[in-house]
Amino acid sequence: MEHVFLMPDAAKSRISSGACDGTLQRIYSVGREQLAPYRARILSAIDAFSAQYGAQPVRVFSVSGRTELGGNHTDHQHGRVLAGGISLDIIAVAAKTDDGLMRIKSEGFPEDTVPADELAVRAEEAGRSAALLRGTTARFRALGKPAGGFCAYTTSNVLKGSGLSSSAAFEVMIGTICNDFFADNAFSLAELAIIAQYAENEYFMKPCGLMDQMACALGGVTAIDFADPAHPVWEQVSLDLNAEGYVLCIIDSGADHADLTDEYAAVPREMKAVAAALGKQVLQETDEAEFLRSIPRLREQCGDRAVLRAMHFYEETARVPEMTAALREQRFSDYLRLVTESGQSSAFALQNIYAAGSTRQQAVAVTIALCKKLLCGKGACRVHGGGFAGTVQAYVPAELAAEFQEQVNAVLGAGACQILRIRSCGACALWEGETACC
Repeated sequence: MEHVFLMPDAAKSRISSGACDGTLQRIYSVGREQLAPYRARILSAIDAFSAQYGAQPVRVFSVSGRTELGGNHTDHQHGRVLAGGISLDIIAVAAKTDDGLMRIKSEGFPEDTVPADELAVRAEEAGRSAALLRGTTARFRALGKPAGGFCAYTTSNVLKGSGLSSSAAFEVMIGTICNDFFADNAFSLAELAIIAQYAENEYFMKPCGLMDQMACALGGVTAIDFADPAHPVWEQVSLDLNAEGYVLCIIDSGADHADLTDEYAAVPREMKAVAAALGKQVLQETDEAEFLRSIPRLREQCGDRAVLRAMHFYEETARVPEMTAALREQRFSDYLRLVTESGQSSAFALQNIYAAGSTRQQAVAVTIALCKKLLCGKGACRVHGGGFAGTVQAYVPAELAAEFQEQVNAVLGAGACQILRIRSCGACALWEGETACC
């Protein structure tokens, strides 16, 4: 099907008229009567595109952020994870160009411009958006797709530093634009995630697993097995929190991420040390029974914390299929029990709720304790994402949600507690022909 590009005024008219409401409802998991702020955000982005690049035919894209539901710190050991696409997203208004330049203006940041024929890795671009443009295009070219010039304006409400993967959503967005403009959508969503990971690893120069990119690209709730990281096996399952009478909250603990690089790096380093002591590269390749027999030697060789973190890996990666089955079989109370077990393992064995030796800065631990107190034995809560600082995830009964949010914000500050929704689609375009799609 030929892709539809619309002039900005026509695109705005289409959105304002309600022609895209079906897609917007699927993307944001809200009723039609709640769409006004979502329409307004897209209309504003189209205006910002026109101000930056002039009036030219555009398409509009959305890529979700993600929340980790299970599998805390397992993907880098080729384990299993459970993740969900969320209603917070990055949207892009984009146009094809014939000037050979890739240009992206992200709200609040300077424009990045990269010539489409200058694709060698540049060390000085490490950690910059330009590196992701260059890396994505290079990978498309290597895979036989002639990605070229385009311009785009992006805006994101995926909270930075929250474990909701704002960077992965941005990476997947670049791939989604290139796939749509230059490859006739030849690449699957999973393949776009792998391309995004390549750009982050090789050009952005940040080692990362594949969970974030996969969850952002696929949307919904996805169980992913990374035993073969080049070819992850994944399954999507349903999670209708509204039907279960719950809401999903992400709570910003207010902790500072500064000076925590060593804490984050120590987790995979210590897990890999245990794997190496067992003659393997990652824990997924090891035998748990052999690990248990070897604990005396491993304690001496790797240290007690490394042994505990390996124990967490074995338990947590085995827990993901149980969580997946509980959702598939609509056993939500069992799922919440497993969420609680995941949180307990992260706190006790993985030890990622505060930095080693820290006595004054234990914001994540305080936030978890606060959530448990307010939940009064109902729902579940756990550390979210990398840990040490950042966010906590809580499943809150719907009838308690307003009071829970108010009380958390009273302790941690206005806006600390946000209610998220799982969205059914990940990377998508807002329209195709006369039928909205995602």
